[in-house]
Amino acid sequence: MDFSSISIILLGSTFGLTLRTFIQNNFKKSIGFDIQNTSIVNFLSSFLLGILVALNFINNEILVLFYSGFLGCFSTFSSFIYQLFELFKKRKFVILFFHYIEVIIFSFLFFYLGYFVIQFF
Repeated sequence: MDFSSISIILLGSTFGLTLRTFIQNNFKKSIGFDIQNTSIVNFLSSFLLGILVALNFINNEILVLFYSGFLGCFSTFSSFIYQLFELFKKRKFVILFFHYIEVIIFSFLFFYLGYFVIQFF
């Protein structure tokens, strides 16, 4: 990995981390049930990933910027796992199950939506 690739990853990760922090600190949605801020970030990152996959970039620098840099720091898989662990420690197994299903299913649906939007237009 050369200096150029490292610089591109740093640039993308800075924007990804900044946006994730902003969303986690400023948004809380309730649509009959609470959606964790981490889940909002995961849904949005899945949607963006679907768009990027559909665009099928050939330029390696764009791939490194968005996939490794931006989405690597924007998505919150480790936070998702931590939330599951906290629910497990508190023995809230039903909530753990539904939170897991919520994130997996909605993340896939948002990925497909992003992919479909680009493929359709």
